[in-house]
Amino acid sequence: HDLIEGLLSNLDKKNCWTLAHRAGHSHPGRMQAFLSRGAWSADALQAEVRAYVVERFGDPDGVLFLDETQILKKGDQSVGVAPQYCAATTRIENCQVVVMLSYAGPVGHAYIGRRLHLPKQWADDPGRCRRAGVPAGVGFATRLDQAVDLLAEAVDAAVPFGWVSTDVEYGQHPRVRNWCAKNALSYVVAVSAALPLAQGSVASGTVPVTCAGQVLTRIAGGEWQRRTRVRGGGGERHDDWALVGLGGDLRVGDESPADGFAHTLLVRRSVSDPGDVAYFLAHARSHTSAPVLLRVAETVGRIKEGDGRGGGLIGIDQYQVRTWTAWQHTVTACMFAHAFRAVLYADAATVFGRAADDEAAGRVPRRTEDAAAVPDQAGEIRHLRK
Repeated sequence: HDLIEGLLSNLDKKNCWTLAHRAGHSHPGRMQAFLSRGAWSADALQAEVRAYVVERFGDPDGVLFLDETQILKKGDQSVGVAPQYCAATTRIENCQVVVMLSYAGPVGHAYIGRRLHLPKQWADDPGRCRRAGVPAGVGFATRLDQAVDLLAEAVDAAVPFGWVSTDVEYGQHPRVRNWCAKNALSYVVAVSAALPLAQGSVASGTVPVTCAGQVLTRIAGGEWQRRTRVRGGGGERHDDWALVGLGGDLRVGDESPADGFAHTLLVRRSVSDPGDVAYFLAHARSHTSAPVLLRVAETVGRIKEGDGRGGGLIGIDQYQVRTWTAWQHTVTACMFAHAFRAVLYADAATVFGRAADDEAAGRVPRRTEDAAAVPDQAGEIRHLRK
């Protein structure tokens, strides 16, 4: 409980030293031992976190969202650290890469799965792996394979969902898309303008469409529809959206949708900055309505912005553990803290939303600012402890 309370606190840095000091310990030994040598299963806790998130956020139309986070590191002793591509800085960095799966329901989202990417220079060095405590059965797997493994894990756990979604780092590759199509799963994934498209017939004197970016100039003015979304950090975002059906003459490279499904390309263009254009590929049951596809596409932005609730995995960029077991324990504890906070905020939003409705209807006096404050996280943790 001291660990989770510390992760939920307002500490500027959240490592074993600061967490131990906050808990009243004279040194970080107990925290370090709990994370490095504690006789508890990170996988069992992850299963509990997943069940907790599903209990509070679960919905048949829920969204499984694949993403990754990178933790910049110095040195080469921390498990999995290596010079590798870092999406946060768009260059090669000395970092750890974590493939994450989160769950988004109508009222909130939280992480339910994690995989540490073990680069080949680690997997091919048994001595290095042994020193970091990497289990003998763990070998090299691509990030895309780990992403599919996380999706399969959620399916096996009977997590209720209607959609799979990803940011462009995963959506632009066919590995995840093909797995979903093979298993007849609906998805809306962010893709790049370079997404390969194939045009069956080309009129004389015209240039064939070969990628998603070339579709933009072919969308007529009347085909755009404007939507407004409240952004996580406050304020609104206004976008124009257009949907382009794929199939028949224009299709996604050599990919085929599952039986009864169809591909659709969604194009989003910012109203304030027309040069801000994003593309999404949908694989959904035929005749799925445009508002449904757009709702799922907008979920990507909502998750990336963290719902305005500090959506990042609490403390994940500040830990100072090196071994496999300590890493699994630490990140899973961060997942629990994140899920707990997400539920608190969702519950508060529900209560305050109902109160606002009552105020508007004149059923209760108007609240003061203090009454609308964020719930006391530490107090709720103490209640949970009981």
